[in-house]
Amino acid sequence: MNRKTLVMPAVAGLLAPLLAACGASEESRAIVVGTTDQFTATEDAPAPLDPAFAYDTGAWNILRQTVQTLLHVPRGGGEPVPEAARSCGFTDKVSESYRCTLRSGLTFADGTPVTAEDVKYSVERVLKIKSDNGTAALLSNIDTVETKGDEVVFHLKTPDATFPYKLSTPVAGILSKDKYAADKLRDGFEVDGSGPYTMKAEHDGEKATRFVFTKNPRYKGDITLRNERVELRTFGDAGTMGAALESKDIDMMARSLSQEQIKDLTETSRDDIHVTEVPGLEIRYLGFNTKDPSVQEKAVRQAMAAVIDRGALVDRVYGPTAEPLYSLIPTSITGHATPFFDVYGEPDTARAAKLLKDAGVPTPVKLTLHYTTDHYGAETAQEFEAIKNQLVATELFDVTVKGAEWSRFRTAQKRGDYAVYGLGWFPDYPDPDNYIAPFLDRDNFLNTPYVNKVVRDQLIPRSRRQADRNAATAVYGQIQKIVAQDVPVLPLWQGKQYVASRADVTGVEYALNTSSDLLLWELGRGTA
Repeated sequence: MNRKTLVMPAVAGLLAPLLAACGASEESRAIVVGTTDQFTATEDAPAPLDPAFAYDTGAWNILRQTVQTLLHVPRGGGEPVPEAARSCGFTDKVSESYRCTLRSGLTFADGTPVTAEDVKYSVERVLKIKSDNGTAALLSNIDTVETKGDEVVFHLKTPDATFPYKLSTPVAGILSKDKYAADKLRDGFEVDGSGPYTMKAEHDGEKATRFVFTKNPRYKGDITLRNERVELRTFGDAGTMGAALESKDIDMMARSLSQEQIKDLTETSRDDIHVTEVPGLEIRYLGFNTKDPSVQEKAVRQAMAAVIDRGALVDRVYGPTAEPLYSLIPTSITGHATPFFDVYGEPDTARAAKLLKDAGVPTPVKLTLHYTTDHYGAETAQEFEAIKNQLVATELFDVTVKGAEWSRFRTAQKRGDYAVYGLGWFPDYPDPDNYIAPFLDRDNFLNTPYVNKVVRDQLIPRSRRQADRNAATAVYGQIQKIVAQDVPVLPLWQGKQYVASRADVTGVEYALNTSSDLLLWELGRGTA
C-alpha cells in the first residue's frame, strides 16, 4: 500500500506535462461557428462594418465582439447594465438627461486610452454622417453631448425611457478618432475598438468569408470570456453549413438553420450533435413604397391584408419554427396585440374585392414582390412563391416574384425601387419601441415615404415618456390600430431560434439572445 502511494504520484507526475499539453491544445483550438449571413462590401455599400452604417444582424454580430458600448444587455436579458461605463443613469425625473461615468483604465486594443471625448466623438460622428441605412435614427433624439473628466452626459430633445437600450447597441460603439474619420465611413472589413476581442477578416473579392476573433488582453468591461479564440465562417446555404457541422469543420451553427435541419435534429436523438431552442423575437413582413402607383392606393394594401393566409403560409413553408403574426409587436413583448386579425379577420376574398371596387381600383392588380435570396434562409423563395399563389388564387392580383442578393436588394429597397418587398426584423433591443420607430419614425430603417404625423409627433414621443414600459401599452395599441388601417407594412410571422452544436461545446444556450445577437464569449469546450 505504501508502495502504491509512492508510485502513483510518480506516474501522475510523468503524465502531468502530457495531459497539460493536451488540455492547452484543446483550449487554444478555436471554436468555429457557422453562419449563412453574408458580408459584402460593394460600391453602393462599401462600409458594411462601420457602426455609423451597419444595421443588420450579421454586421452587428461582428461589432458586438469588437466594439465596446457604454452599456450592454446582460446574459439573461433584462435592462442594460454598465459595460465600458462604471455607472449610468438618468439625472432627472423626466428621462431627458442621461449620465455615464467611464471605467478607469479603459484602452483601445492598440493601447490608446479610451476617454469620454471618444464617446462624444463616436456618437456625434454617427449623427453627422447620417447614413441612408437608418442607423442614425437610434441616436437622433440626442440634442447635445457634454463631457467632464470621465463623465459623459447626453441631453435629449424629448424624454426617452428606452435610451439606455439604444446606448447598448453597436451604433453607439466607442471608436478612436485615429481610426475612424469624423465625416466619412470606413470602407472594408476592418474593425478597431476596445471590445472583448480583436478581429481579422478574410475575404474573397467583395465578400468576407471568415472572421477570426482573438481575446483582447487589454479589454476591461463587464463581459467574461470563456474562450481565447473564435472563428465565424460564412456559408452560402444551410445545407453546406450543416455538412460542415457533420464533418467537424465547424463546432456550431446558429443563423440560419433550415426547417428540415431543425426537424431532423429535434426528432432524432444524437450523442455528437445537440440542438438547442432559444427564445426568438424575429419578425417577417411585407413593406410598401406607398408612393409607387401600384400600391399607392391604400385599398390595394388593405386587400392584400384581407386575403393573405398567414397560417397556411407558416404551415407550408416554416412548420413549427414560426407562428402567424398579426402585429408589428411580437408575442412576449409589451404592447403585443392582434390588430390585423381584429380588422381583417380570416382571409376573405369577397371583402378584398369590395375594398378594391369601392376605391375604384381595376383588377387584377399587377404587383411585383421582391425578396432577398441570401439573407434570411433558403425558405424565403418558397415563402414568396406561396404568397404569390395566395394572391393570384383570388383573381384580384397578377403577381410576379423577383429575388436579388442582399447587397443589391437592400440598396434598391432603400432607393424606393420596389413597390412591395419582404424584410425581416431582429430587434435592436427587446422593447416595443424597437418594433415601431424603425418603421414609422423619422429617418427610419425602411426609408419609407409613409408618414403619419399623429404617430410620429404624438404617440411615439408619448410612449417613450413611460419609464414603466407596461404603462405604454395603450399608446402602442393606438399605433397598431393605425398601422392595420393604413398598412404601410404587413406583418406575416414570428420566428423561433435554434442552435446546433457539437456535444463538447458549452455555453450554447447563452450564445444567442432574443435579439439574435451572437455572444461568442459565452462559448467554451468541455462537459460543464
